[in-house]
Amino acid sequence: MSTTALPDIRAARDERVVGALALALAASLVVQNAAVAWAAAPSYAAPMTEVLAFHAEHRGAVAIAVGLEALNLPLLLGFLAGLRGLVEQRGGAGAVWSRLALAAGAVLSAAFGLYAVLWIGTVLVADGLTGPTPLLELVWQLHAAAFAFVLSALGTTLVAAALTTHAGRLTAPWQRWLGLVGGGLMLAAGAASLPIADGSSLLFVGMPGYAAWLVWLLATGVRLVRRAA
Repeated sequence: MSTTALPDIRAARDERVVGALALALAASLVVQNAAVAWAAAPSYAAPMTEVLAFHAEHRGAVAIAVGLEALNLPLLLGFLAGLRGLVEQRGGAGAVWSRLALAAGAVLSAAFGLYAVLWIGTVLVADGLTGPTPLLELVWQLHAAAFAFVLSALGTTLVAAALTTHAGRLTAPWQRWLGLVGGGLMLAAGAASLPIADGSSLLFVGMPGYAAWLVWLLATGVRLVRRAA
């Protein structure tokens, strides 16, 4: 084997690893959201009696969702760090965007951590209650506010990652527009943190953006794995 072939083998291996991380993250997110949807989690605008009943009856569903969050964080950071490595291998095209994506991903990890902790707090506060209390309502509203900040950080991460992979010609052109539109929707929703914490339906502005993140991850993962085949 020639020495010139070694960098190509390493690049293919790294693309395969990054693609696999993207697919694993997308799969974990799908399972996480399916668990919450199956349990029919209340919206942030739901009456507190409904919120209390859900957390009293579906502690297991919340445990699954929060537990998967612990898996999502290393998958997310590994994927973004891998993208940074691919950029360096390909001559640095998109280097600025890759640095922004990794920084935004670190902020996103912290926001997701806060979101998960406050959801755990909601379950613990709800345990044994016979009716809603001001403390339960406060923790639930903080949980909603944390999710709004998650949308802001995730929107920034998606935009930066989409521009990174486009600059490095790692993804199809349509994926850049998917990332820009999806990320923009999540940033717009995240700017309404206070209304969302109070139950505003502005939260749903960001939901198509979240769906775009899942589609972008799947498409990127498949493309990178196929490129390395």
